Amino acid sequence: MNPTALTGAQRTKLRGLGQTMPDTQHIGREGAAPAVVAQLDRELAKRELVKLRFSGGQDRHARAALHTALAAATGSECVGAVGHTALFWRAGAEGSKLLADDAG
Repeated sequence: MNPTALTGAQRTKLRGLGQTMPDTQHIGREGAAPAVVAQLDRELAKRELVKLRFSGGQDRHARAALHTALAAATGSECVGAVGHTALFWRAGAEGSKLLADDAG
């Protein structure tokens, strides 16, 4: 499943929504292990927007690679990453409820 291309305004809106969200999942040394991917997939199915915290001591290049790997494995998009946190978004089966007001 290919993620929908988001506009800059949509990414900004999602990042704004994510600022007040708690971290729903912590990624440790195991990185993009199958259990981590399955959990992220379940979280995205429930709520579209998920905030992850990377606590495995990865450097920024390793975290960037993990963002790409997790997004590809779950059919989602990493809409923002700052430091040790990242936001992943995937529209629901009926489309995005979070971006319903946006045209595009």
